[in-house]
Amino acid sequence: MEDRSAVDGSDPAPRKECPRCLRPEQVCYCAHLTRIETSTRVVLLQHPREQDVPIGTARMATLCLPGSELHVGVDFRGTELMARLMADRERPPALLYPGEGAIDVGLHPPDGPITLVVVDGTWAQARKLVRTTPELAAMPRYTFVPRTPSEYRIRHEPDVSYVSTIESLVYVLGALERDPERFVALLAPFRAMVGAQLDYAARSTGPRHKRRRRRPRGPRGPAIFRERESDLVCIAGEANAWPLGSPEREDDVGELVHWLAHRLSTGETFEAVIAPKEKIAPGTPKHIEMPAEAFDAGISLDAFRVAWRAFLRESDVLCAWGNHPTRLLAKVGGAATPDPIDLRHVVRVMQNRNVGSLEAFQRTLGETAVATRPGRGGRRLAMATEVTRHLVGLSKASAAYAR
Repeated sequence: MEDRSAVDGSDPAPRKECPRCLRPEQVCYCAHLTRIETSTRVVLLQHPREQDVPIGTARMATLCLPGSELHVGVDFRGTELMARLMADRERPPALLYPGEGAIDVGLHPPDGPITLVVVDGTWAQARKLVRTTPELAAMPRYTFVPRTPSEYRIRHEPDVSYVSTIESLVYVLGALERDPERFVALLAPFRAMVGAQLDYAARSTGPRHKRRRRRPRGPRGPAIFRERESDLVCIAGEANAWPLGSPEREDDVGELVHWLAHRLSTGETFEAVIAPKEKIAPGTPKHIEMPAEAFDAGISLDAFRVAWRAFLRESDVLCAWGNHPTRLLAKVGGAATPDPIDLRHVVRVMQNRNVGSLEAFQRTLGETAVATRPGRGGRRLAMATEVTRHLVGLSKASAAYAR
């Protein structure tokens, strides 16, 4: 019978899926799956968005590794899973995650079996998941250096050193169990999936499968976010804002009473509540979501300047949404850095449109900013930090694409 969808433009019949790998039957990789017993227990924590990626490899890994677990979520803190992992003495947990303090598993593998915790998602999603779950941050970390570039030709990676989840497991499990060749079999279904996907795309015809020239996704981030990533410090400030025209109001900037900063490279956070010269404006506590009593116990401006200068580095690049925080800082004579970045202006230029408020733009990123400091200032600092991380990721991706 003729496929009417190809004639009248109606929706085609849904493709049959394999119930095991959940892939369409024409690109099913189940025939290539091999069960590999391990002394290492593997626990994969998958970001919810990665669950919907049809060419992901986390499920493939669990189908090959008996006893492995796949959990989907963003916030695992305080869960039964975390409690169980942290209490396991026979196979203590270790996180596969790069960064400061991470041990190269190829050079220094542990002496006994462990539970290998693997975060599955984009780098931004992985950072969020680790940042949200303190138990993960408390685990010892392992990392590795890929011996060959990724074979993930159907998914663009932002750097040539990035590999898929299952490629990571091939190398790390081989190092942990001192038998690298045994885990090469994990690549068989991965290669079959990649090959089938490429072959299917090459054979597909018709307007629904028209192949398009690859272009960068989204706007490109300025180079400074990539080149000076270790120097980026996000800031937020709140003022004791009397209504315009009132005798207590000196200018349109207001009086700095709450100052916050977060250094991306180290996770250091600075916060100061500053006692106002006069009394707090009646609407200020509600506006900035902090009790009036908090300002009674605030430090002096001189103490703030000393503490802020101790936190700030000469190489720091301040990042704020709009220019109000930097104007507040300049008014009190606080130490600043040359050429601060106005995140709102950067995004507006990149997207060639008015992007609205920080809250509105942060929601478009699909990430929930987790505030670790009180008040509206703490929430805005968290959002500015998420926006800055987003711009760092765009900058790195655009550089990788350009190569």
